[in-house]
Amino acid sequence: MSRRIAIVCPYALSIYGGVQEQVLAMSRELSARGNEVLIVSPDSSDLSEYETNAVVAHFGRLFSIPANGSRAPITLSFSAARKARKLVSEFKPDIVHFHEPFAPLVGWAILRSHSAPAVGTFHRSGDGPAFTLTSPLLKKLSKYLDAYASVSSQAEMTIKKAVGIESAVLFNGFETSRFVAIPRERTGQVTLTTIGRLEDRKGTATAITAVKSHNSNDSEQWKLVIIGDGPDRTKLEALAGHDENIVFVGAANDVDKRSWLRRSNALLCPAIRGESFGLVLLEGMASETSVIASDIDGYRDAASSFATLFEPADPSSLEQAINFSLRSETTDSIAAARSHAENWSMSRLIDQYETLYNEATLRFHATR
Repeated sequence: MSRRIAIVCPYALSIYGGVQEQVLAMSRELSARGNEVLIVSPDSSDLSEYETNAVVAHFGRLFSIPANGSRAPITLSFSAARKARKLVSEFKPDIVHFHEPFAPLVGWAILRSHSAPAVGTFHRSGDGPAFTLTSPLLKKLSKYLDAYASVSSQAEMTIKKAVGIESAVLFNGFETSRFVAIPRERTGQVTLTTIGRLEDRKGTATAITAVKSHNSNDSEQWKLVIIGDGPDRTKLEALAGHDENIVFVGAANDVDKRSWLRRSNALLCPAIRGESFGLVLLEGMASETSVIASDIDGYRDAASSFATLFEPADPSSLEQAINFSLRSETTDSIAAARSHAENWSMSRLIDQYETLYNEATLRFHATR
């Protein structure tokens, strides 16, 4: 059954982020199934071409505001929200799928119009003033949704506590086959990679300190490749001390990210807090790369027994975990981890969302 599906992303696609990647990946899978897809997002200045058959529309001036220990690239323009609503109305969708439906502002007018069945997916994990201070507004907005999903049990608990919503716990899916499409290119030197915004909660400082400690005491030098950008870059570069074995490559597009994963001996995921689900761990496993992750909520489910865990914010623990992972990697362990990652394939996720779309459609028409 083909549908016209509008996907609303409150965060600018021009800025790397897990929600944005999820939206693009979903659009590709939905399009491949014969659906007509429209993506709505902020940042009217964005002229980028995105790898999707969906129509991508951008509205509003971009703002970066603090959110859940990070910064959210959103628009605060009510005019942009009205223009987005007009476009979606003209599209005549069978389903409108909102990611983080309560995040301002591009999707609010579309949500309030409620002219088509609406599904909301919640990604955020953790409390904060954004929920506690706006709870009455969020409860009002929730009435415009016909079905709810959360990407993890942590995200489900967060939205239930904030608004009282009972949501289905699904997962963040990804296109597993894309992560082995690029040939393996390992060199003689051990290469470690981190991926994420350069801010305190991502724990990049822990990775830098662990690698410097190893390199100061071992003739076999590790190379650390840091993918991402953010407010802590200058501070982290100072911590690295212009070490030639610690390379900052900045924000990377999807192809570059997958390429680095195929070059790496291990992916380091050293976040300290605030992770609703460890999709990046699964991307490493799908790339046939060993994964070493901090033992935090949001990472354990993804890690299962297929990643090496270490004590968060503890460089010594991370250094030991890297040594253990490098020594214990085998062809069988890599194959088992990749098989584990397949449980989160985008195809499997869209199967579940299609069921949710049907439920939302029935509820929408039953209340009309």
